[in-house]
Order: sequence, then C-alpha cells, then structure tokens
Amino acid sequence: MKKSLCSIRAIGMAALAALLAACATPPPAEPLRVQVLALNDFHGNLLPPQPFRLYKSDGSEERIAVGGAEALATAVKQLRAGKAHHVFVAAGDLIGGSPLLSALFRDEPTLESLSAMGLHFSAVGNHEFDLGRDELLRRQRGGCHPVEGCKGPQPFTGAKFRYLAASTIDETTGQPLLPAYAIKHFDGIPVGFIGLTLKGTPQLVMPSGVAGLRFEDEAEAINRAVPELRKQGAETIVVLIHEGGYPVVRNAPDACDGLSGPILDILQRMDRAVDLVVTGHTHRAYNCVIDGRRVTSGDRFGTILTDIELRIDRRTRDVVATEARNVLVRLDQFPKDPEQTQLLAGYIERARPLRERVVGRTAAEVRAERDATGASAMGGLIADAQLEATRSAGAEIAFMNTCGIRSGLAYREGGVLRFEDLYTAQPFGNQLITVSLTGAELMGLLRRQYRSQQSCNQLQVSKGFSYTWDASRPAEDRVVQASLNGEPLQATREYRVTINNFMHLGGDGFVEFARGRQPVTGPLDVDALEALVKTQGTLQAPPLGRIKRLN
Repeated sequence: MKKSLCSIRAIGMAALAALLAACATPPPAEPLRVQVLALNDFHGNLLPPQPFRLYKSDGSEERIAVGGAEALATAVKQLRAGKAHHVFVAAGDLIGGSPLLSALFRDEPTLESLSAMGLHFSAVGNHEFDLGRDELLRRQRGGCHPVEGCKGPQPFTGAKFRYLAASTIDETTGQPLLPAYAIKHFDGIPVGFIGLTLKGTPQLVMPSGVAGLRFEDEAEAINRAVPELRKQGAETIVVLIHEGGYPVVRNAPDACDGLSGPILDILQRMDRAVDLVVTGHTHRAYNCVIDGRRVTSGDRFGTILTDIELRIDRRTRDVVATEARNVLVRLDQFPKDPEQTQLLAGYIERARPLRERVVGRTAAEVRAERDATGASAMGGLIADAQLEATRSAGAEIAFMNTCGIRSGLAYREGGVLRFEDLYTAQPFGNQLITVSLTGAELMGLLRRQYRSQQSCNQLQVSKGFSYTWDASRPAEDRVVQASLNGEPLQATREYRVTINNFMHLGGDGFVEFARGRQPVTGPLDVDALEALVKTQGTLQAPPLGRIKRLN
C-alpha cells in the first residue's frame, strides 16, 4: 500500500527531529573536583607538640593528642586516598622557631619530611628568612651548609617542593627572590598558585636575614601575578599567603565568627579572580567564606590539616563551588607512617644526648596560654629567668616578647625537665641585652603593644614590675599606669632593662628598644632559663597578676 506524500513528509520530519535531538549539545559535564590539602606554620614540629585544647560550647576543654610528622604523613595519605586530582600546599613558616630535633640540623629534617609527604608548593613565611636569603636558597636547592657542613644521616639534597615568593623582591635584580607563582594541571585544566609572605616581615626578622630584600604590599603582589596566570590559561587561582586573621573563638577548628586582622584588608583589595586563599602566620584555625571566597587557616605545628575541595567548570576553567574542613591530626586516628619513622630515626639518634639531658624538674605544667590580661605563666617565668641572668649588668626589669614563646612546659611523670623542653619553648637562640631606658621611654613601649594588629605583640614582664591597661581606651593610650617594686615609673629616671637581641634591634615593632643606651651583652635566652631551673631545683611557675586589665 502506497503512503501519501504527506505521510512520507511527516515521517521525514520526525526523523529529522530525532536526528537533531541526537546531535544536540550533551548535558554539561560534571565539574572537575580538585582536592587541596593545606598546612601552615609547621615550625619544624616533627614530633607531636603539646595537646590541642578543643574548647566546647559548654565552656569545657578537651585535650587531644595531635601532630608530629608520622601522623601528619598518614593523614595526608588517608585524606587523599581515592581522589583522582589532589595537591598538597602550605602557607609558610614550615621552618624556623623549631624544636631541637629540627633546629639542631638547620631544619633539614623538616624539609626532607615534608618532601616525603608529597608537599607541592609553599609560600615563604617570615621565619623562612630567620637565617638569611642564602640559607633559604640552600634549603630550597640542597647542599651542605658552607660552614657547618652536613650534620644529618645523609647528604641534604634540598626541598622537593617549591617555595613561592611573589612579594619578596631582590633589590639588585628587581625580581622575586623565588618564583612568584606556579601552575599545576589537573585533567588538562591549569590551576595557578601564588605564594607570598606578609609585608611586615622585616619587622619580624633580624635585619641580616632580609638584607638586600624588599617586601612589597601583599594585595599588589597578588594582583600583578593574576593576569600572568590568566594569560597561561589558569582561571582557577589559589593564593598561599603567610598572613592571617583572628576569629573570636579560638581552637574551634571550623569557626569563623568575628574574624579580624590584616587578612581582611588584603582580601578586600585582592583581584576577584582569586578563588581560594590559604592563610597562616596568626596560628589560628578558621574556615570562612568571605565575599564568596573560601579563606582557611589550620592552626599551627601540624595539629590541623585543611581538606579543601574545588569544583571547577570544565568549560570556563573557573571555580563554581568549594567545600572545606579542618581536620585534627589526631594520634588515635592516624597511626605512624613507617617512611617518616625511618627518616626521623637517624636524626633522633644523633640528637639524643642533647635532647634528653635532664636539667631539673617542674612541680606542674607551665602554660604559655595568656589570660584575659594578656599575661602567661610561661612568659613570666622566662622574664624572671632573663632578669636573674643579667643582674650583674644592673638589670631591674626584663621583658619577653610573647611571639617568641613557642610553648609552655609540659608535666611528665616525675616532673622531669629536659633540655629539649626548654629549647622548644625558646628555640631562637637569642642573646640577652641589657640597656638603659627612661621611664617615659618605657611607657611608650608599653603603649606601643596595643597599636599592632598582631595579637601576640604583648610584653611579658619580670617580677617586681607591673602595669595596668584599659581596654576601653584608644589603642595608643591604653596603658594607664606602670610601676617597679610598687613605685610608679619616673619619667626621667633611667632603668636597666633586659630584652633579647631581636627586640634590641626593634623586632616586633618595638623601636624604642633599639634606642637603649649602654648595652651589655648577656647569655643566651635558653641558657638563662636553664640556670633558673637549676637554681630552683623544682620549678615553680610565677603567679599571674603582674599585668592588670580594666574593662
């Protein structure tokens, strides 16, 4: 039976419609998922630091054993298991201010450890410059120290990850000391990583450590690098920056309430093309979305690993969504990684005689955490030790910069204190200097503390000295009274004051210390602390109360 022309045409139109439907654009592909594992402020903590204090909503506190290279390496492996696309990055201060096991070998064990974990990129932090540019470059490239040689169990071949330093400019060449950025491809899609440290690095490092270097504005350095990355096809851009903020709630790993600090101004001025900002320096944990952009930080000392997922549109190559969580590197969840255990063994054996030397005992734990006034038991103890060690230079007062106190003193069975414990608390090997300053100059120093955005820029004070500050007053005028042995400071009288050589050079912004007169050099800070421990026999932390707060 013949079909009519109309029927044939109808069938043809239906077939054409089916053909066109089949040729239509397929449904959008699933976004590319890229895992970013992030670390910050490791500071050479190859062995577990003091427990993480997790503050609960009911006001109670849980102490959790965390950290150390062996558990951290396992956490990295477990978190990235089954992830097709992943990268491990850091936001600086991986080294410097390190416990004895790392510092004794110029932090080479830490760089080897992180390289073995598969770290890809890290921003430089201020502590990467503690021993100067040449030493930083040696640590990146490898080779034995030119004076001390190789001290480790094997020749040092350099960090296998890449340091990035977009804002650190060599004044001779006008170029970044290290690469400003790097690109890593995931399934053919380029992702850019910009790394940099804070502009204020010169105020946080000995002048010799940054000689010939210029540290430029953070946002401007980032914004210079963004167009270069986009020219190379990178629309997903990650910033690794050694600068950060302060959430209202501390030690609540994923909190972001009331975030303040220098990072907020940088974020406001940063190119909107940046999708993720991994921060550090402030030693806080937070997980934020600010103006649609993910901003994270993972506490310090390897206690937290930040697990971030970027979802990238395969067509536009840009981020369409992010997720993140701060993961505590719990020792009861992440067992020791055998490769790390083997790597550390040779260093532990070489360091054992010094690490395990018994220096005394402590009656109880001495905590470094500050109370509402800003004082800490460990700060008072260190200041007392420095005062006693410099009495022969006429010292009447000693100040300790809070940023230089890296830990308290833990209590172990029998109260035994080892040299390693003292060094962990004060790992910088600073020399003590005693200088003369007037009472007016001392009041200026005390008031300067509260002008800085760095919350740890508070001076810890020795016995016999006290001051009162009023939180309701303007930052530049908060200190209302100071006294020595119960007598108010006299504006024109000269006092003999002990500080470490970092502060004597104006470190942490305390420029008045650099103007001190009649300087007398004393012992190393850690030796002063050991001397106090030996004098006391069983160490007793000094009572709080030297710093008083109104409002």
